[in-house]
Amino acid sequence: MKKSAIVTGGSRGIGLGIVRQLAKDGYSVVILDVNSPEQYKETFDQLTAEGVDYVYIQGSITEKNDRERCIEETVRKYGSVDVLVNNAGIAPRVRADLLDMSEESFERLISVNTKGTMFMSQAVAKQMIKQPYKDGRKGIIVNISSMSAEVSSINRGEYCISKAGVSMLTLLYADRLASEGIFVYEVRPGIIATDMTAGVKEKYDALFEQGICPIKRWGTPEDIANAVSVFCSGKLLYTTGQYIDVDGGFHIRRL
Repeated sequence: MKKSAIVTGGSRGIGLGIVRQLAKDGYSVVILDVNSPEQYKETFDQLTAEGVDYVYIQGSITEKNDRERCIEETVRKYGSVDVLVNNAGIAPRVRADLLDMSEESFERLISVNTKGTMFMSQAVAKQMIKQPYKDGRKGIIVNISSMSAEVSSINRGEYCISKAGVSMLTLLYADRLASEGIFVYEVRPGIIATDMTAGVKEKYDALFEQGICPIKRWGTPEDIANAVSVFCSGKLLYTTGQYIDVDGGFHIRRL
């Protein structure tokens, strides 16, 4: 039986890579994103040409009505929500020293990255609990956090804090939902080539040459999508609350 997946922020970058991979894995995909679908017409035309079974819903994970509408439309079209990938996230508009960070910037990132993930997970979990078991589970949730959940960047502290919150959400929901047959995982991307990092390309090109990571290259959305694919495969059903660093080995402590 074909399964369905909701991917938040799935219109570009890492999210789009995840959409494409889950479609290859046999999932029908619902994309929830904030921008007008006209903005992504070329992308959506490509998905259609690739035979991807998808639905686009314009909305924000920060809005209760949008979250509920996304779930309702997914269930109406596909009968269930089998996977949630909490990928939607934002970076600070301005990288500012920790002592100069504005409350507005802090609140903006917490609202999307942490609060949005919290309540999107809550709403989807309630739907999953009502569903029958399929292949040993009622559902799988995968959170896309960041190596910044553990790595200090004092010029974007609000981002680090928001992603550390996502990591705790992984543990909390994994603990709460295991008895319900719902398994929760986390992918921590490293330095990934996306629109979000385009402005610091020269900086990281130089750092890769200097050996910042054992694997001396940029990560790609496909690298993240492959990790998500493993978690969504149903082959890890005696694990929950696990995370994987997809960071070129950055997390290795070296002398």
